[in-house]
Amino acid sequence: MSPTSKHECRIRIWPALALSSTGASDITHHTEEARSQGPRARTTHSHRSRQAAAFNSYFCHTSSSTSIAVLPPDLLLQVPRAKMEDNLPVNVREYQELAKKALPKMHYDYINGGAEDEYTLRENIAAYGRILLRPRVLIDVSKIDMSTTLLGYNMPSPIIVAPTGAHKLANPEGEVATARAAAACKTIMVLSFGSNCKIEEVYKRRDVSATLVRRAESLGFKAIVLTVDTPVLGRREADIRNKMVAPPFANLEGLMSLDDDLDSEGGSKLERFAHETLDPSLSWKDVEWLKSITSLPILLKGIVTAEDARKAVEVGAAGVIVSNHGARQLDYAPATISALEEVVKAVAGAVPVLVDGGVRRGTDVFKALALGATAVMVGRPVLFGLAARGEAGARHVIEMLNRELELAMALCGCRSVAEVTRRHVLTEGDRIRALL
Repeated sequence: MSPTSKHECRIRIWPALALSSTGASDITHHTEEARSQGPRARTTHSHRSRQAAAFNSYFCHTSSSTSIAVLPPDLLLQVPRAKMEDNLPVNVREYQELAKKALPKMHYDYINGGAEDEYTLRENIAAYGRILLRPRVLIDVSKIDMSTTLLGYNMPSPIIVAPTGAHKLANPEGEVATARAAAACKTIMVLSFGSNCKIEEVYKRRDVSATLVRRAESLGFKAIVLTVDTPVLGRREADIRNKMVAPPFANLEGLMSLDDDLDSEGGSKLERFAHETLDPSLSWKDVEWLKSITSLPILLKGIVTAEDARKAVEVGAAGVIVSNHGARQLDYAPATISALEEVVKAVAGAVPVLVDGGVRRGTDVFKALALGATAVMVGRPVLFGLAARGEAGARHVIEMLNRELELAMALCGCRSVAEVTRRHVLTEGDRIRALL
């Protein structure tokens, strides 16, 4: 098949940890300075105003100990940052509430929404809550080591930033801010091809996919993640109601000419965009083609069954990611944590297994590790942090999850990731089998 054949490889790029943090976005940016810098600066300032207003509104209504009074956004922007730092969110749920207040409804619904009835969206989170922990006691946990390895690379923690597109919907700095936050935490970030920022800072045509792969290789990216569960776009009803507009994908500039008039009757503009770019003929042969043009390891994202997991190993995938696309594709697909153990058993240690979807606590990460995951991907929580407090918020979310995981390991008597085993969790299936 020729390189210009009309087949798509929908690609996620996994970068090396080469970015450095330039410091947190300053939410106390002054109004007059923003006004003096023109329309672009005013757009950024408007977003930060919403961030500040949401931050103030949330803590003035939920925290009895706060000393910050309710102020108009422009005045709040001049409150010393140290005072705001005194009232940081303490968990992902609080960041989500801040993000909802800070973002336009269309953007929040796009980030938080799922497919159709959103059963799987709710189940991704609820399924973690049905898994109980089995702590061991009287173990010296004065030193906890959360480090692990993946594809030969050392990681200080098994938490990875998942591929999610269009970060500029959450914050004007987009994926650049997220990458800085991940780098500050020494965390791997998977950069989506659908990012608003170019990979220097894929679609039906293989020449475009090949070009993006070559660019990624030349920039030092260490692996490719191929998303395999999007031959067509799932029905995301919130986006349909909101007439969601497809954000510009900077990685395709100069590579593809996309129709600027993406109006769609009876659906979202995002649906029309996806219809013109996604390829329903995507198959296992495309994995073989991708392997033929790169020496980078390829991980397949979107596997939820033992059958597909075994097939992934057969075609030479370097890893499998248990994912249902954040419940944005097929509703009533299984929650990812519920499918994890099936996939782990199917690959039988041949390749590492990662999982994403529904992670909101460090204890969720612990449960995934106990069920066989090598690492855990986190998507929406990082975007909630980014929407609420920019780079600083994204970094804080990652730090919180790491601290929660460290605490869970200590309280369960696990001094290292290797000590987290299947015997540390009790699933619904375990409880049913115990009754038989």
